[in-house]
Order: sequence, then C-alpha cells, then structure tokens
Amino acid sequence: MPRYHSLGKIPAKRHTVFSKPEGGMYQEELFGTAGFAGMSSLIYHINPPTVVSEIIRKKDVTPKIAIDKNMTAMSFQGFSIPKGEEYIDSRKVLFVNKDMKIGLAAPAYFNKDYFFRNSDADEMLFIHEGSGTLQTMYGNIPFKYGDYLIIPRGTTYQIDFDTEDNRILFVESSSPIESPKRYRNNYGQFLEHSPFCERDFRLPQDLKTHDEKGNFKIISKKQNILWEYTYKNHPYDVIGWDGFNYPFAFSIFDFEPITGRVHLPPPIHQQWEAAGFVICSFVPRLYDYHPEAIPAPYHHSNIDSEELLYYVDGDFMSRNDIKKGQITLHPGGIPHGPHPGAIERSVGKKETEELAVMIDPFAPVMITEEAMKLQVDDYYKSWITE
Repeated sequence: MPRYHSLGKIPAKRHTVFSKPEGGMYQEELFGTAGFAGMSSLIYHINPPTVVSEIIRKKDVTPKIAIDKNMTAMSFQGFSIPKGEEYIDSRKVLFVNKDMKIGLAAPAYFNKDYFFRNSDADEMLFIHEGSGTLQTMYGNIPFKYGDYLIIPRGTTYQIDFDTEDNRILFVESSSPIESPKRYRNNYGQFLEHSPFCERDFRLPQDLKTHDEKGNFKIISKKQNILWEYTYKNHPYDVIGWDGFNYPFAFSIFDFEPITGRVHLPPPIHQQWEAAGFVICSFVPRLYDYHPEAIPAPYHHSNIDSEELLYYVDGDFMSRNDIKKGQITLHPGGIPHGPHPGAIERSVGKKETEELAVMIDPFAPVMITEEAMKLQVDDYYKSWITE
C-alpha cells in the first residue's frame, strides 16, 4: 500500500546495529516485492527468522479443472459450499487463469496449531459473513461483514474468528492487489475525486511480540503445494517494523459511489486492480438523475475480459431470481445484459440497496470441479421470454 506505517521499536537508521537491552542485536529482515524495486517493509526480530528444523511436503492443492475453455454464461450458488471445515480445507477454488484464482470458503475455525503463509499469491479476502481478527507479525486487524482484507504474498498469519458462521470470497493474485492508479497522484496520495481516501483504510495495530522458543509450524503454499515448515522461533517475535508492505482492511461500506445524470460505465465502481484483473464494489447509491434516465445497465459485449459478479446483499436490479452468495460468469467475446424486464423495472427508480463484488479477469478463466458442484442449470437460457 503506498502509505508509510510503523509499529513498535525501530532503529534511527536502517541496516545499522539495533542492540537489545540485555545484549546482542535484533535481527533485521527486508520483506519486499519485485526484487528490491517494489513495496517493502523492514522488520526487526528478536531471533533470526531462518531457523528451520523440519520441512514436510503435505498436500497438492492444484485445482482440478472441469472446463478449460468456456463460452457459456453460467451461474453458481455460492452458499451451497460445505460449512464447518477448518480454514485451509474450506477454501474451494472455483475459477483459475494464469493471473489469479477465485474461490469461496465457509470456515468454522482456524486451527491454531499452525500459521498460514501464501507464498504463491497476494490475497484478497472479502468477508460476506462473520467477524474476527486477522493476526500477523505486523500486528492485528479486526474485521467484520463487508470488509476487504488485502494480504501481501508471503505474509504469515492466523485468523481468530468470533463464531463458526463465516463466509469468504477470496482472490489469489500473482501480482500485487492495489488501489487504481488513476485515483493517486505521483506521490501516492489519493486524489479528491477518488471514491475513498487514506482515512478509510485500517492498518495493522496492537503489535504483540512473542519471544518464544519451540516448534512452530507454518503451512506455506508454493506452486500449489502445501509445505509444513517447523521453525524453532515464534514467527511473531517482531519488536518493530516500518515500511509500505503490510496487510490492511477496507470496508465496502466506505466506498463512496460515483453517480451521474445518465448511466455511467462499470469502471466508476472500481475498487482494486492488479496486473491481470480489476475488482469493483457495487454499493447502495442514488440512481441516475436525468428525467428519462435508464438506471439499468445497457447491454455490453465483453471483448477484453470475463465478468464475474458475486452477489452480497440487496436486490441486484439487473438480474432476476438472484440469491445471496450467487456468482454469475459472463465470458469474454459475447454480449451480456439485464434480464428480461429489468430495464423497464428500473425506469423511474431513485436508488438501490444492492451490494455486490465484481471481478473482471482479463484472461479467460477455467472452471474447476468444485465450481461445477454449485452450478445453476441452464442459466444461459434465462433470457428466453417465450
């Protein structure tokens, strides 16, 4: 995130001696991206973060592909995924391309016998149901319904869920997930026309330092393999850190919608971007105010991207018979648009309470076997009125 943050104790100068009160030195770690050219943070450990006693290859979690080439509009009932599983087991990948994975999870708990680290991808967790605390070596981030959690690749974390009732939409990205560049100036500050500002982002707080020896297991995902690393030092033995690379939270309810006199295109809803996709937040808002405006979106041909819509809450006015947690997929190369009657229903309406997350991958997605378990039959025929 292009915003400097610091917690705990750090030395006055980087890469210099940082002495412990009892003697010895704290151990400095550069946690960076894009080699040494991307966002980074300097982290100060009580003990070296490299003391490993055992490595075990645990499990291959490569998604099993059911449809590798798709040109059919499809829909999936996301709330049909199984509930009650542990966090890692609950993560079901539904869609895959070279840039990302998209999936759902309904975890009942996070097994505190281990920590998790995604060494493959940056993560976005959208909290549809549930609340709790994201616990990391950078500090803690409380979360609740409607929150996006952005977790940089390689971050070691646990999640303390408040209850067993949790639902998460997640994205794994091969590139950093960032706010749109068009909303930032050359210094990284959000511009006045941005639908959010720095005050809306919740950064790590409450840094807790664990000076503990033992056998600490980190499940690290790399190249779709889960590896179990056993470390002799607690991964949260951090006395302080500073920099620009760290997890953070943003509430979809803090997205300030941009509206106009006539219908504006989907990019005005954009929340996040990465090298291979964008993510948009559709939030409660006033409709267009031209006296003859049509609030429903016009028909659109997806030439350069897929469209995946995840329905969170409210009545999504451009679709019929949509349920919470449902996902619609409209592949690139064919037109899509409102369901029959939606355009006419929208005329004269003043506002909407819809809440949805839209993901537009630039490359076609493959559909997994897990997704097919949730498929709604013949969705592509739902525009037939005869």
